[in-house]
Order: sequence, then structure tokens, then C-alpha cells
Amino acid sequence: MRSKIVAGNWKMNKNAAETEALLTELSAKLPDTQAEVMVAPTFVNLSSAVRTLESSAIEVIAQNMHFAESGAYTGEISADMLLSIGVDTVIIGHSERRAYFGETDEILAKKVKAALAKNMRVMFCFGEELEDRKSENHFKVVESQLKNALFSLDASDWGKIILAYEPVWAIGTGETASPEQAQEMHAFIRKTIADAYDTSVANKVSILYGGSVKPGNAKEIFGKPDVDGGLIGGASLVADDFVAIIESI
Repeated sequence: MRSKIVAGNWKMNKNAAETEALLTELSAKLPDTQAEVMVAPTFVNLSSAVRTLESSAIEVIAQNMHFAESGAYTGEISADMLLSIGVDTVIIGHSERRAYFGETDEILAKKVKAALAKNMRVMFCFGEELEDRKSENHFKVVESQLKNALFSLDASDWGKIILAYEPVWAIGTGETASPEQAQEMHAFIRKTIADAYDTSVANKVSILYGGSVKPGNAKEIFGKPDVDGGLIGGASLVADDFVAIIESI
């Protein structure tokens, strides 16, 4: 059975005191759920977040990492650094990393392999731009992103992969793919993996939807058969909203 997952990507938000306050509130209000619940604070607050959630079921994950083990990469963070503070899941390939920091499929493939080599879990993000959707090129774009970054992996590696489909046009815009659009793409993603590997691999991979998920639309989106949860942005910064989204799965 595939894991149900709700993850909050906090991006560049919340200072140290705000992070501790939000984590404490989330931990106190966390509903009884079979879903995995994750939060990704900024790098400077990861270590304190791990300590704050030491007795909580909420997992602390990282927003990014470098592919090198160490070296002259000013401002970067390695897998070993994350593991040393108790973080063993990392988001790789978020659309903002691709758009603002020039991360290519080739770079992301190296990051994925570096994380897997350290036995970390990878939450791999991908998705089309608005112009891709309008030109009906969205399936081709998504297939290419998956193929270029992930399809050189062994089938056994997929046990450590979580996928997060993010239609870029729906991130932080207030626009959301309809539940039917989300299901259509998630089913396509699962079939693409099945074609490249087999149905056993495809049916075990959790595929999350990311793109302006809110308490008001989460239940309908999460109710689709190939949608296994969500990667939540802005709504994860408000405890009651994030808790409501968790409850809706």
C-alpha cells in the first residue's frame, strides 16, 4: 500500500522563534492520522526543528542539498550535513530551484543519486509551465523531466523516491489544477513509470500534488485514486490550515 503524505514546504519563511512557535502549535494540534506528515523549514532552523519535534510524529525534511559530499561550494549543504542533524529526506527539483537557480535535469539527476547513495529519501518535484499546458505539451514536458532525472535509477531505488507533481502555473498563484486535471496527470505519471520499469514499481510510488492546495480543496484533490497527498506551500505556514489539510487525507 502506498504511503499517504502531507508535506509543508516553508520556503524562505519563518525566523527561529517563529519556526519554534509554529512547530509547537502543529505538534499540539496534529490529528490522529495514518498519513506521514513532514515539514521543511529553512536550513538555519533545521537542527532546532529536529529538537523541537523530537517526540512528535512530524518529520523534518530539507528543501534542497548539493550533489557533492564536500568541497568549495560556498553556501551549499551536503547530504552528510543533513544526516548529521537527523534529517534524512530532501526535496529535490522544486520549480523555484529550477527557475531561479538554474537547476537543470542533469544537475537534479546528480542530486538524486547523491541522496540515494547516502540512503536518504528523495521528494522529487517536477511539472509544466503555463505555456506548456496551453500548448498541450504538458505530458511531454513531465515525461521528459522524469526520464532525464530518474529513469537511470535501478528499480530498487524507487523505494526511496516520493514524487511531487507541481503544475508551475498553480504554485502561489491561487490557481489550482482541477481534481480531474490532477488525477489525469498523476495517472499519466504512474503509467510512464510502469512503462519504464513495471507496474509493481509504479503502484508503490507515492505521487503528491503541489499547487495552491488549501483546506477548501484538499479533500477533493486527495480523494482521486492516484493522488497520494500533497506538497503544501503557503497553507503550511498557518497551523490550522495545515492541520485541516492533514485531516482531509
